[in-house]
Amino acid sequence: MPVSENAHYAALLIDASGQIITWNSGCEKVLGIPAAEALQQPLTALLSDEGCQAYSQRWTEFPSDCDAAELEFVRADGSRHKTALTLLPQFGHGGTVNYCIAVIGAACDESDTAAVGRMPLSSIIDVLPGTFYVVREDGSFALWNKTLEQVTAMSADEIRRANALDMYDLAEKRIIAASIRNVFEHGTQVMVEANYLDKYGRATPYLLCGARIACRGRHYLCGMGLDISERRAQEDRLRLRERALHATSNGLVITRCAGTDNPIEYANPAFERITGYAADEALGRDSRFMGVPGMDEAERAKLRAAVRERREVNVVFRNRRKNGDIFWNDLTITPVNDGRGKVTHFIGVINDVTAIKQRTAHLEHEVNHDALTGLANRTLLWDRLEQALHMAQRNKSLVATVLIDLNGFKQINDGYGHEAGDEVLKMVARRLQSSVRESDTVARLSGDEFVLVLVNQPSLRYTLRMIERLRVSMSQPVSFNATDIAVGGSIGVSVYPHDGSGALDLVRAADVAMYHAKAAKTGEVHFFSADMKSTTQAKQKLEDAMRAALDHREFFLLYQPRICLRSGRIQGLEALLRWRHPELGVLAPASFLPEAEENGMIGAIGGYVLDEACTFMQRMSSAGFAPLPVALNASHREFTRTGYVDHIAGILDKHRIAPAQLALELREDSLNANPHMSVEVVSQLRDLGVLRTVDAFGDTSSNLNFLQKLPLTHVKLAKGAVHQITADARSGAVAKALIDIGHDLGARVIAKGVETRVQMEFLRANHCDELQGTYFSAPLAEHALHDMLVAAPAA
Repeated sequence: MPVSENAHYAALLIDASGQIITWNSGCEKVLGIPAAEALQQPLTALLSDEGCQAYSQRWTEFPSDCDAAELEFVRADGSRHKTALTLLPQFGHGGTVNYCIAVIGAACDESDTAAVGRMPLSSIIDVLPGTFYVVREDGSFALWNKTLEQVTAMSADEIRRANALDMYDLAEKRIIAASIRNVFEHGTQVMVEANYLDKYGRATPYLLCGARIACRGRHYLCGMGLDISERRAQEDRLRLRERALHATSNGLVITRCAGTDNPIEYANPAFERITGYAADEALGRDSRFMGVPGMDEAERAKLRAAVRERREVNVVFRNRRKNGDIFWNDLTITPVNDGRGKVTHFIGVINDVTAIKQRTAHLEHEVNHDALTGLANRTLLWDRLEQALHMAQRNKSLVATVLIDLNGFKQINDGYGHEAGDEVLKMVARRLQSSVRESDTVARLSGDEFVLVLVNQPSLRYTLRMIERLRVSMSQPVSFNATDIAVGGSIGVSVYPHDGSGALDLVRAADVAMYHAKAAKTGEVHFFSADMKSTTQAKQKLEDAMRAALDHREFFLLYQPRICLRSGRIQGLEALLRWRHPELGVLAPASFLPEAEENGMIGAIGGYVLDEACTFMQRMSSAGFAPLPVALNASHREFTRTGYVDHIAGILDKHRIAPAQLALELREDSLNANPHMSVEVVSQLRDLGVLRTVDAFGDTSSNLNFLQKLPLTHVKLAKGAVHQITADARSGAVAKALIDIGHDLGARVIAKGVETRVQMEFLRANHCDELQGTYFSAPLAEHALHDMLVAAPAA
């Protein structure tokens, strides 16, 4: 509100003695005292005791310069009020001060608005948060505040002599000069951002504004400036982040949470490149418009649930580009909260993993399929057969394993050439493939041997009819270079569960039946029977094969890392035995170790494994890697052997391996077989310094009183307990209980067979110490492990 033009100006004249000489009407209106009562009275008569004391302290002598103070006056009605008193000295002849004009401030009943309006400008400008200035038309300063002095590092005299344009660099001087001209010439208000340069050259960004004012017939520019350093820094950070969003090779989208839809508000150039859609075409649309109906529904349901629950998620599914091409999209979405914790947006990171998916599929096909025929190879055969047996056990159904050996194939190669032999193999493969169902498996076992896995067989009669059809189809002549080549084969069949419970047993039984069919030379299909080959002969054959495997170094080790759940770093390794069988391909330990345990070969195999593991540790140490404990499985027959611990010590000493680098894993059921001996052996291992682990903890009923007597360093949870952990909140109770028991035994707890993120997060939340499983890494060959440790050094 502007100051009222009708305000009363109270002024009086006092002489050198302080007596009132003159008295105007303003004084009477302010104080309510008529002139007759005031004249010839001392000025202090108008003041309260407090005011008199303040007056005498302020003016011990007549002032020679203009001065002011706030004093307490007494009105005629006795009321008191504080107001400003300003003394203006008046000089006479000779330069002496004879009188002072005393100006009394506003009336005591004046409103706050009026009182504030009367405040002098000089008392306000120095408390302003920014710069304040009044500039003349020539650019010099008529008035300024302390903030301007501080930001320019100039004194009052320096600013008084300065020109406003001197405070800016050359590029900004033109802009400031033009703005000043507009103010003076056109009366416009201006607002501009510029950097103040102090006298040392340091720049401070300010938002400057100004307008024209008139005083005594002259124009001035009156303006203010606000420091925008923080805003500039924030803008720079935002620009940097925006450039990063634009430069990244990952597609980025920002969507707004808006009920069932999440419209896109931002899409970066990588999104446009990956999807083919321009940002303008995507903005405002829910990203589901790129979805492919009917594909990857499980992953899309997972995404919908995460969006609904406002949580982070990673999914991989197929989307459609603008040109219609389908691509694999690895998508991670992260919720963004506002200041009150409410999710307002999602940030989506898109990776086009189509090439990786295709390359992986190609590599998987090459690894698992025969190069000539395209059929499953031995590796995939064993996997499919194991899966079929697992399903058959659960569904109480039959599985037929059919082994086919082509008759006279050597004569075909010799008589018609290897190209003809290859053509026969490819044609037989196609015929076998077309004669079975999609759920069945056809594999090429070796040169001219094929194996079929026929799942879900309702009866032996059904199996026989099915095999007869494929026998007839296979035996049709193959045309090569206008010549028909006769094809026939000897077929042996074994059936689960009648002829064996494991994959190796069934293939071995089918092999026996096939040799009987070949010997019979009738072309009939032979089913395995117990009298075809005695158990002793079969076992002897396997034992001979294992001895040959040791001699020919067909056994080899893979290494699976163990990971600390707290640090994520590799804590150790488990050495896993494999057999590269010359006919059956790579065999897992379950295919031959039970037989080795029974026939005594386990000792020789165990010694080989220990020696190989120690040699491996030597190589890793020579390569400069930090020592990692390597765990080996010790069978019941091994650790109950006399002098077992001394044997271990001798091998370690031979290879100069510290005992703490070796961990021995003992199954709980084997330890329970002879508790007294087990305690003694495990105690000796402790004294030696070897790490001791109970394997498959929780797989069988546990005797906790017995386990407490064992000086264990680790317990390893059974796979079954880990696989019970699912997304269901009620799952994992067994695993949690086993973890707690393991810790109560004073041991670190390892979970093996971890395959999913859900399992990993549950184990971490329930304080499991380490994990081992395909979720982190499958068993690795030494060179692959070497690469992993280079990329992610162990703890």
